Amino acid sequence: MSKDIVLEVSKLTKKYGDFTSVKNLSLKVLRGEIFGLLGHNGAGKSSTIECILGTKKFEEGKVVLLNMNPIKNRKKLFERVGVQFQQSNYQDKIKVKEICEMTASLYVNPVNYESILKDFKLYDKRNNFVSDLSGGQKQKLSVLLALIPKPEIVFLDELTTGLDTKARREIWGYLKKLKSKGISIFLTSHYMDEVEYLCDRICILKEGNMVICDTVQNVIKISGKERLEDAYLYYTGEEELE
Repeated sequence: MSKDIVLEVSKLTKKYGDFTSVKNLSLKVLRGEIFGLLGHNGAGKSSTIECILGTKKFEEGKVVLLNMNPIKNRKKLFERVGVQFQQSNYQDKIKVKEICEMTASLYVNPVNYESILKDFKLYDKRNNFVSDLSGGQKQKLSVLLALIPKPEIVFLDELTTGLDTKARREIWGYLKKLKSKGISIFLTSHYMDEVEYLCDRICILKEGNMVICDTVQNVIKISGKERLEDAYLYYTGEEELE
């Protein structure tokens, strides 16, 4: 695998009994690239990410993440990959700084989490209980925790759900900074303005099948639409095909 490729998925197929969630999926993510995996709920996004991270076994295909097998090398990958899930549950009565310290203690070379707290406008909340944070602040915290390992690639699932416009822009700016440092970002989102602003390339799934994988500009151009939102609806079949 080329040193510029941090993730390569080849002919991935994931089944749950008789149901095939992901069908013969192939994609690549480059170093310093922001890659978006799109599709409506049930399209196969979560299953794909779980297979990539080695938390779910799959029936066919191959996944190489940072030149490693994610199932066989999960411990090594743990040090080099950041993950933020859409639903994050925290133990009762734990403070923001405590969960940051606890997360940092799991890694050999963690980032200075206080600097990210400041970037995310959460530094003043460091002594607050996580349970007292607003929904948007909890979402920002879940993204922050994914960045503590100082990852080479970070997986973000619906990263700005529940955030107001200002907070979303703050996180977007931070992710652009990470990209400029050569960190790869693999994200899912239902916000097409977010995808259009952040992503270099996107893959759209429909019922487990890849419909298209290309740059945002080409995805729009090939669809014959003017906006990504309209192109997305076109490819997912949520509007009548002309």
